[in-house]
Amino acid sequence: MGSGSLAGIIIIIAIVILALTLFLTFVPIGLWISALAANVKVSIFNLIGMRLRRVVPSRIVLPLIKAVKGGIGVNVNELEAHYLAGGNVDKVVDSLIAAHRADFNLPFERAAAIDLAGRDVLEAVKMSVNPRVIETPNVSAVAKDGIELLVKARVTVRANLDRLIGGAGEATVIARVGEGIVTTVGSSHSHKEVLENPDAISKTVLSKGLDAGTAFEILSIDIADVDVGRNIGAELQSLQAQADKNIAQAKAEERRAMAVAKEQEMRAAVVEAEAEIPKAMAQALREGSLGVMDYYNMQNVISDTKMRESISTVNKKDNVKFNANSKKNEDQASKQ
Repeated sequence: MGSGSLAGIIIIIAIVILALTLFLTFVPIGLWISALAANVKVSIFNLIGMRLRRVVPSRIVLPLIKAVKGGIGVNVNELEAHYLAGGNVDKVVDSLIAAHRADFNLPFERAAAIDLAGRDVLEAVKMSVNPRVIETPNVSAVAKDGIELLVKARVTVRANLDRLIGGAGEATVIARVGEGIVTTVGSSHSHKEVLENPDAISKTVLSKGLDAGTAFEILSIDIADVDVGRNIGAELQSLQAQADKNIAQAKAEERRAMAVAKEQEMRAAVVEAEAEIPKAMAQALREGSLGVMDYYNMQNVISDTKMRESISTVNKKDNVKFNANSKKNEDQASKQ
């Protein structure tokens, strides 16, 4: 009987230990004690409910402790709802504390909405307290005198939390500033005016209200650098002149082709007319309008003409050869 009672006691102790282990595993007693020590009211039933809702209790309780110590009035249900929605509870609490320390009014609902929209709410709060400087790339603009200017600007912006949801980002601000620079330089009569007064660009761009519809507020625009680029006007004139030249050449080639075609047509007409001569001569011989002796006299004239042309050609070649030899002899004599 003693051994049976001992075995029963061992079994009971094992069951109790197993039950305590399961209870401590399911119920974060250490986290509950930490909350009590921080004067944060979180009941055991809330922690058990978090387990049942598949919420990690530490993701809720630790940020809640941080919020209470930072003087932020949030409760467990708000943090848990934001966690279940897929938000970053810890970052939202950090942003609320940063805004509170900077004496900046940021409600929990607004911070949670910014976080759920995919924005970095903590970075936005830091940027609203400490403005950021955005440097634009070199913006190419051409003045009315045709000279290109490469302008680089530094834009100081501050995050606007009221327009952070749905507002345009930094790329839009840079694009609008570049558009303002191009407009200002393009309206200048000479690039020298821009070089003498670069602050005119800043004043003109700021007056356009380029931060409308964006998540930022433009505080200032400073021109960091202005460089002189190419002479775009001269290049355009050169290209236009080249284009006019090509057009003129094309028209001249068209006229030449028409002239060649006309010449070929005339040659064809001459050949066609020459082909009719034998027929006409035969007809004249048959009709008696042309005598045989007249025909032979005409053939003699033609032969004499061809002979004279051949003799003239030979004489020209001999003269050219004689002149070349004379020139060669003179060169040799001058060298000696």
